[in-house]
Amino acid sequence: MQIKRTIPIFRIFDEAKAREFYVDYLGFNVDWEDKPEDSPIYVQVSRGGLILHLSEHYGDCCPGSRIFVAMDRRELEQYHAELSGKDYKFMKPGLESMPWSELTFDVWDPFGNRISFNAMKD
Repeated sequence: MQIKRTIPIFRIFDEAKAREFYVDYLGFNVDWEDKPEDSPIYVQVSRGGLILHLSEHYGDCCPGSRIFVAMDRRELEQYHAELSGKDYKFMKPGLESMPWSELTFDVWDPFGNRISFNAMKD
């Protein structure tokens, strides 16, 4: 079996807050969106090979989910520095060393979903 890609779905409740977090703060691009008139939005965002689907649709997924993202240490440190330099009052992640990861930092979106960015140990 060959799996080409896994794309997590995060539940969101407010399109503007989701865009502020994922696009303005995390620096993701909006690849496409589906929002028929007076309907909930379903949108794909991506950055550097990480693709996420964000959904306002009831039943697509549960709020409070978590994903684990493995990265190169140098890129993780650069991304952490980029985020630390932004004026986003709701999130200032710190770098930590964990038993499973050389370095890690976590971010939580406004809906309780968590992304753990990790530089893996050899």
